[in-house]
Amino acid sequence: MSQLDRFRRLLGMRQPDDRRQRRRLHARRGLRVLIVDDSRTIVAALSHMLGQNGYETSSAEDAESALEVVSDDPPDLIFLDIVLPGMSGFTALRKLRRNPATQSIPVIMISGNPQAVEEFYLKKIGADGFMKKPFGRYEVFSRIERLVSDGELPARGQRESESVDDD
Repeated sequence: MSQLDRFRRLLGMRQPDDRRQRRRLHARRGLRVLIVDDSRTIVAALSHMLGQNGYETSSAEDAESALEVVSDDPPDLIFLDIVLPGMSGFTALRKLRRNPATQSIPVIMISGNPQAVEEFYLKKIGADGFMKKPFGRYEVFSRIERLVSDGELPARGQRESESVDDD
């Protein structure tokens, strides 16, 4: 038994949870992520976290700009804030889901609302995930990990030319 385990036992602490013990699933390096948020702080924090993991990020400050970016060059994943200047994230998500060219892009919605009642509505209109501000690194990567395990994003180690849907 290690000193740390003895210390934990002395304080009545349990063992570290299994999230530290199990191997994590990461999306492939070079995954293209669009961050749509009017807060430069959120964009910078997400860009930094994702960049450290080998993902390529771009950003848009409003939904209208994001929809233009997505139509010109679709990303692999979108982080989309709900409250944006002009068009809301709800409306942008509906437009993404109605467009055959963008309907399958995974979208993780972000909200600063303390009640976060939007989560119920987001599932109804097709969000693939939801994060409440403020969020941490673990929450960001657990959302990505779930998309990888569900087959919505390609796993690390999978060649870029392979498609997740190939049989």
